[in-house]
Amino acid sequence: MRIGVIIAAAGKSTRFGEGDKLSQDLGGRPVLLRTAEAFTKRDEVTTIIVAGPPDDIEGFRQRFGPALGFNGARIVEGGRIERWESIKLALDAMPDDVTHIAVHDGARPCIGNELLDRVFAAARVVPAVVPGVPVRDTLKRVTEESFSASEDDAVADMILGDVGKSATSGRRVTETVSRANLQAVQTPQVFDAALLRKAYKTVELSGTTDDASVIERMGEPVLVVEGDPRNIKITSVDDLALARAIMNIAPPADRAAHLRF
Repeated sequence: MRIGVIIAAAGKSTRFGEGDKLSQDLGGRPVLLRTAEAFTKRDEVTTIIVAGPPDDIEGFRQRFGPALGFNGARIVEGGRIERWESIKLALDAMPDDVTHIAVHDGARPCIGNELLDRVFAAARVVPAVVPGVPVRDTLKRVTEESFSASEDDAVADMILGDVGKSATSGRRVTETVSRANLQAVQTPQVFDAALLRKAYKTVELSGTTDDASVIERMGEPVLVVEGDPRNIKITSVDDLALARAIMNIAPPADRAAHLRF
């Protein structure tokens, strides 16, 4: 089993706020490097390709190139609009001798060896495997447009006044969605290399949100194995704090000076 890993890292981090989430400190190393390091320790992994932002690819290489190169990873230019564009470009750069291709989010640094063991073991016997965790929260489908109680509820407006107006705006529920058999899917998603290459060449890619959905459009089965709730994707500043807690890493300001780098 020879696994080539694609790390999707071309996003603009718009939901994170100020700064680049992949550059944020995790125990003296950036988030992206922590993510890549999880795969460098695996004997099955022979190639790591990181798809970076095309509009800042040189800056990306300056920030991450030396450390990623030291770990045997190579940077290629990713896509501008949809995620599948980055994966397609990375696939073109992937060596032909890999038997499997794993696709992972650059902002998921909390990936553990136990989860990799499960996903890689399943990939030995099925052509498409993804990790997932059961959806535990109640799910509500809501309206696309927002409403404010202060605008259409005179009683609420009288009680809350200006102070409560922002707290009363939101979207109306249209239905409660059954969570039976629902799974929140994570990465890495692992595929037979020939199957994934064929899928990217033959199906309509527009609108696909992960690589499993590309395989699904071919009509091929995808196996979901047990994921890990700790394998979170960093999207917001709160997620970064949670990742540090999961990895038992203090923020830079809370670490001794000699441990910050």
